[in-house]
Amino acid sequence: MRKLIFLASAAVLLTTFAFGQDKSATLEQVLTLLDQKSASFKSLQADFEWDQYQKVVDEHDIQRGVMYFRRVGNNVDVAADIQVPEHKKLLFTGKDVQVYSYRTHQTATYPSKNRDEIESFLALGFGGRGHDLQKNFELRYAGAETIDGRPTYKLELTPKSQKIQGMFRLVILWIDQQTGMSLQQKAMEGQYDYRLAKYPFAAMKVNPVKLSPDAFKLEGK
Repeated sequence: MRKLIFLASAAVLLTTFAFGQDKSATLEQVLTLLDQKSASFKSLQADFEWDQYQKVVDEHDIQRGVMYFRRVGNNVDVAADIQVPEHKKLLFTGKDVQVYSYRTHQTATYPSKNRDEIESFLALGFGGRGHDLQKNFELRYAGAETIDGRPTYKLELTPKSQKIQGMFRLVILWIDQQTGMSLQQKAMEGQYDYRLAKYPFAAMKVNPVKLSPDAFKLEGK
């Protein structure tokens, strides 16, 4: 389940025309920026690369594909079309996470009693209000950093609940200063193990006219 949560981990966040590329931004300024972009957020399509690293075996597990996000009321639905190394489809539109395997033609369901808790990972960085992050995390603004040639704001999130701490001790977000999108996320599981997610800016489509009609459908559903 921990790996499946990261399979869209997430992932919300969002003109820094108000702040431009201000390297002296404060935490409050960054959260306000995310609040502003969340108000206009409707949907997003982004390519992704997920790298799960385990130091004990010095091994990287790489997954690539396309993610989709859409706002439904106050919630954000998430879908991930995982294409490498094995074709799978992840869907989170209610309280449960569903994963369909194109190899076995089977759907696995992972129920949750708390949608907010799951959404805090799957939609982390895409579509949520900045100040809402304070419900589940202690926040720290860690300055500015360049990712793939683009200036970003760096936020460090420490989980408040023991359940989330059991999965990640720290989550780091790199938020594009111009668009407000999360370009990179790193979830630290322990001292050395981590899960790194990259969302290339060039492949992002924010509020596209229309997402694929099959983006939020599972095979056979």
